Amino acid sequence: MSYKSILMEENKVDLYEAIEKRRTIRVFKQPATEDQLKRIILAGTKAPSGLNNQPWEFVVVEDQSLINEIAGLKYEMTFKLAPADGKDMDKFEKMASAQRDSFRNSSVLAVFHKEGGDVSSWLCIENISLAAVAEGLGSGIVFYLPEQRVKINKLLGLPGDYDLTAVLKIGVPGEEGYQREKNPYAARRPEFSWLHKNRYGSN
Repeated sequence: MSYKSILMEENKVDLYEAIEKRRTIRVFKQPATEDQLKRIILAGTKAPSGLNNQPWEFVVVEDQSLINEIAGLKYEMTFKLAPADGKDMDKFEKMASAQRDSFRNSSVLAVFHKEGGDVSSWLCIENISLAAVAEGLGSGIVFYLPEQRVKINKLLGLPGDYDLTAVLKIGVPGEEGYQREKNPYAARRPEFSWLHKNRYGSN
């Protein structure tokens, strides 16, 4: 089935509805199917890129030992962010463990970009996240610092002129995700409080 015919199917989620429904999912019941992943990734590649250079590459990681290493690197990264004075170690241990465990039962998609193509690659990831919603799936974007990105680049055999953008977990949601107005990390800014006309501070 072609990409265009998929878009024309009845009962597909409206774009604005997909934007509203998208949440970061950390608990999954089961992975996406191969067909779903192909449609989602194809949607990602419709993102704009400078001079149409399409700087992205994708690795679907199915080998459980590789998934464990990638999840372990996220645990390692988060745990290293704990204060040097040893305070809140239990909190960071819990957070790091939850991030590692969030890979369970999901499809794991590593998105890479050619040097200089990181912005286009992030636009691609946004398309993927919204397409997942249209498929009735959830997703979570996993960001890594340079030290861990180098390890994942090597682990998955990427050429030297490519870098990891992010790793996505995609699958059937096992939770609803945080409601925007109840997100524990930060309250949402009032709508249009971020909009200015002509100059910052003018509305």
